[in-house]
Amino acid sequence: MTQDNDLIITNDPWHPLKQLTPARIALGRAGMSLPTRAHLDFQLAHALARDAVHIPLQFDTIKQSLDNSGYRSQLLQSKAENQAQYLQRPDYGRCLSEQSIQQIATQQPQAIDVVIVIADGLSSKAIANHALAFLQHLVPVLTDLNYQLAPISLVKHGRVAIGDPIAEHYQARLCITLIGERPGLSSPDSLGIYFTYQAKANISTDADRNCISNIHANGLSYQQALKTLMYLMTKAEKLQCSGVTLKDETTHNNTKIDFNYQEHLNSVEN
Repeated sequence: MTQDNDLIITNDPWHPLKQLTPARIALGRAGMSLPTRAHLDFQLAHALARDAVHIPLQFDTIKQSLDNSGYRSQLLQSKAENQAQYLQRPDYGRCLSEQSIQQIATQQPQAIDVVIVIADGLSSKAIANHALAFLQHLVPVLTDLNYQLAPISLVKHGRVAIGDPIAEHYQARLCITLIGERPGLSSPDSLGIYFTYQAKANISTDADRNCISNIHANGLSYQQALKTLMYLMTKAEKLQCSGVTLKDETTHNNTKIDFNYQEHLNSVEN
């Protein structure tokens, strides 16, 4: 800040706390208004958040990346036919389109343990930036634990509950949905993970799910998210439930997981 600006901008006494949080605190003021830099930073963050909602996710590119990584995958779509309808009709985003229903109906369910669903949600950036990277941590662990996986379902215009009919078709015990969370002004690319035990279409509710949120560069790491997810899955298998009756008791220092998580993590990272 220049000496001239010092005469114009009144600093906030909380200014030293800015280094501890990305939240918009201690912005200062110029008269009765925000300083120009703070105002422009807000406009940029707002524009990035709007872009995260409205920029389409390139599902073909995501599928190609999954194929190149050796993961089986399939492209599906919700009942919402376009982005405008998706935003205006949340109920459409929870149901598969007729074409997608017919597509998975041709596949015979066979001893599937886990269904993984990737949906754009409200942030295409979250999926583009984090979904594949997180799967590269998750899938090797599930494979080593002998879980049988259905093809990864990529669902355009999907909301959280879109995993329910897919899991029900495959008669899968465990449903893991990766979805772009509603963008905030400090995190336009936040990934969310929703876990449901024995998900059923039109029966499972949000109370039946566990949510792991705020996964991004300045939030929860992939390793922390995986640790929490594996704990929830392990407990769900024992208690045969998920959601409000299944509590997350993990800590950063105590994994409470029934397998050597660090060994799997090291193998993935190497």
